[in-house]
Amino acid sequence: MIHEKIKEAIERYSEELTEIRRKLHSEPELSWEEYHTTEYVSEYLNKLGIENQKTNPTGVIAEIKGGKPGKTVALRADMDALSVEELNKDLPYASKTEGKMHACGHDAHTAMLLIAVKALNEIKEELPGNVRLIFQPAEEVATGAKEMVKQGAVEGVDNVFGMHIWSQMPTKKVSCYPGPTFASADIFTVTFKGRGGHGAMPHDCIDAAIVASSFVMNVQSVVSRTINPQKPAVLTIGKMTVGTRFNVIAENAVIEGTVRCFDPETRDHIEKQLQVYAEQVASIYGATAEVDYFRGTQAVINDEESAKLVQKVASNAFGEDVLYYEEPTMGGEDFSFYLDEVPGSFALVGSGNPDKDTEWAHHHGKFNVDEDALATGAELYAQYAWAYLNK
Repeated sequence: MIHEKIKEAIERYSEELTEIRRKLHSEPELSWEEYHTTEYVSEYLNKLGIENQKTNPTGVIAEIKGGKPGKTVALRADMDALSVEELNKDLPYASKTEGKMHACGHDAHTAMLLIAVKALNEIKEELPGNVRLIFQPAEEVATGAKEMVKQGAVEGVDNVFGMHIWSQMPTKKVSCYPGPTFASADIFTVTFKGRGGHGAMPHDCIDAAIVASSFVMNVQSVVSRTINPQKPAVLTIGKMTVGTRFNVIAENAVIEGTVRCFDPETRDHIEKQLQVYAEQVASIYGATAEVDYFRGTQAVINDEESAKLVQKVASNAFGEDVLYYEEPTMGGEDFSFYLDEVPGSFALVGSGNPDKDTEWAHHHGKFNVDEDALATGAELYAQYAWAYLNK
């Protein structure tokens, strides 16, 4: 189950692992702008003698050809950063680019997979099969995985595995269970049109601010009163733009929000009810409503056999006490698009350590990774591939 040479290699390259992560952290690139990161990954693989192809416009797909025939397992890491200002200014590896930072751990994911690749490449002649490597752009905008699939990332692949550094879990702990782990993540926009006018003459107007406010107050009952409470769902209004001046009654209002759930039927229901609520609220006031609903990521549903293999690999590699149960999150993760194509699983690797101030929420300007977790992630990548191919 566990290959000792992999474990030894990860330990041997632990300093390099930290150096790679810090380099990537200091040079963040946003979704679909990961040009330098793509070049770095491709050059690193070239030095290892691993054939790779750059995807369009960013990203890398590569493969380690095993010395023996067998199946193909894919390992995925995402690479993009966020438009968040780094608040950890005292770090020697803080972001060099104002307004951009790796506030979600994708720098760690890429570094961990590169070192896992280096370890696997040393035992490639022993591999009964192949290891596909997916360095993915644009996870943060939920379009990268879908594009990588289009460009052949999982063609001929039998199983896929990915992971995420998780600041809400203790450092080095591993969570991977069958069933739902990340929710589907959709975006909606509701545009209300009334009739503007002077603030002193409301009787001549249809106030879009009133219409929009009524919608915001009422739409939560879609979740609280029309959905089975045993099927969790979240509907959040994150932004409302309305009005132009203190004494002008607003003609237009635009509301933006997100819907998260695990169940496809619940997802369909909420999308339909948003349309119904918007139209009915608008009609009460004599306004009109237009709803745009964008389906982002699917729910990430771990395959039972794959998730149990992750648990077995983790406990064999790091000890039984490494296993941790993290509740499914309403966060979104476009790894789901790989699972639409082939079975697999997605694990969480803890990096939260109060002594190192690494328990900040993902996407926060003070987010950071306890680098003691990096070796755990790198080894889990490599050992999973070995274990799967030797099943």
